[in-house]
Amino acid sequence: MFFQPLYKGKLIRLAAPTPDDYVIMAKWTENDEYMRLMDTGAVRPLSAQGNEQWEKNLREDPNLFLFRFRTLADDLLIGSGDLEVMWANQSAFLAIGIGNPDYWGKGYGSDGLQLLLRYGFNELGLHRIGLNVISNNTRAIRAYEKAGFSYEGTQKEAVYRDGQRFDMVYYGILRRDWVANQS
Repeated sequence: MFFQPLYKGKLIRLAAPTPDDYVIMAKWTENDEYMRLMDTGAVRPLSAQGNEQWEKNLREDPNLFLFRFRTLADDLLIGSGDLEVMWANQSAFLAIGIGNPDYWGKGYGSDGLQLLLRYGFNELGLHRIGLNVISNNTRAIRAYEKAGFSYEGTQKEAVYRDGQRFDMVYYGILRRDWVANQS
């Protein structure tokens, strides 16, 4: 029987975290644009050890499926993504980020998004996957809408950056809508 590749996309593959990742991820945290799009709290750079400790706590959660994004061309670590599953509801919260700015706007995030959706719907048997995004992250919003996510709501002026307020926008996708979007 033939199965669709679970870890391999068109540009990247899903990979397990490795100890070498933390040095690379520490560099990402020095990019304030990346950090301000990824998180709503006050941003700060983290050392390799700080990244490792932060993630160690996450890995202990059996409901969190954490992946690295590595390029198919040269196995370079460029980002990460995760699914936080709520089993009783057959749903998950998705988070994704391309930390290496050389790979922004080139389809790598969209490929990672599709791999996480495929994993969530086909491997974990989820019914629904949701996410939130800061309204000024237009690249991410385009990728989510292209993948079939539907707008579900807004928290008005929920994020404060440089004297400006931005909305927090919520999106979701059901398995049936994702399947329909695949054809």
